Amino acid sequence: MMAGVSGSSTTPLLCSLFFISSLLFASCTHASSQAPPPIVDGLSWDFYRTSCPMLEGIVSKHLQKVFKKDNGQAPALLRIFFHDCFVQGCDGSILLDGSPNEKDQPANIGIRPEALQTIENLRSLVHKQCGRVVSCADLVVLAARDAVSLSGGPIFPVPLGRKDGLTFSIDGTGNLPGPSSRTGQLLDRFAGRNFDATDVVALSGAHTFGRAHCATFFSRINQTDPPIDPTLNNNLIKTCPSSQSPNTAVLDVRTPNVFDNKYYVNLANRQGLFTSDQDLFGDARTKGIVNSFAENQKLFFEKFSNAVVKLSQLDVLTGKQGQIRAKCSVPNKKKVVTSVVEEEGVDLSAQM
Repeated sequence: MMAGVSGSSTTPLLCSLFFISSLLFASCTHASSQAPPPIVDGLSWDFYRTSCPMLEGIVSKHLQKVFKKDNGQAPALLRIFFHDCFVQGCDGSILLDGSPNEKDQPANIGIRPEALQTIENLRSLVHKQCGRVVSCADLVVLAARDAVSLSGGPIFPVPLGRKDGLTFSIDGTGNLPGPSSRTGQLLDRFAGRNFDATDVVALSGAHTFGRAHCATFFSRINQTDPPIDPTLNNNLIKTCPSSQSPNTAVLDVRTPNVFDNKYYVNLANRQGLFTSDQDLFGDARTKGIVNSFAENQKLFFEKFSNAVVKLSQLDVLTGKQGQIRAKCSVPNKKKVVTSVVEEEGVDLSAQM
């Protein structure tokens, strides 16, 4: 899931996103009416209300400019979010440099350096406006959320207040589900993190935009279990004469640059690019969910939003845990608390 995904060309920016305190959020055609799921202690829906009230506006405005030039960064940012949170929690560990590091591992091949730089650029902009009060981990979550909404997907709130970790986990990247995974493997792996079948199918819908490299789906060519649409198969043969080919293919053959429910329509037509995608339609435990999302985009948006909020809270560091990095790619050399003010759920500790 999200393995080997990169970006593509331009797409309209369909919704402008901004934040209003106390859970009053901008409405748009695709806004979800469903109440947000519960959140863990230490996070809140308006964490930066006092310390950085313009945070979400800064993020959204910058990403609109980025996506206008290169909307392939939208799926790339969503992939970074998933690959960060699923390894050792949403702590920004995927951003850390090292030799080796998480980014270098096989499961993270194809992570776009441009998208990583976008997160660092967001950090610079936000820290310039507000001081060092916003973590890189929170910026990863916000960037992923806006990548979805600015590509036509749902608008939804995300809880904030994460701190950045000081370490990364190379071994943890081995837990990321791969593009050749079967449904049973996906369900088992996600069940270990308290995600059910609906969550798994909804999160798989992230493959409704973006591209993937030949190496990640080459085994799909001429596959009979799960089956593949002949036209798609022929196109993939032309695109990927070998698994080492540097070429890419779109994940969604219908609307490759838009976040919508066409991914599930593709599965019903045997047009899923990854084995892990197409197998969802062939497994009795998930086929009905795939059909329901293919028929009802609003339902998909609601379930996807809830699953993202749930994912964004995996093993988070809050309060006095972790730090707020001065640069997203390296941990701070020292950890000295110069001031601590906690008001209205906002932790204003400045860690050097």
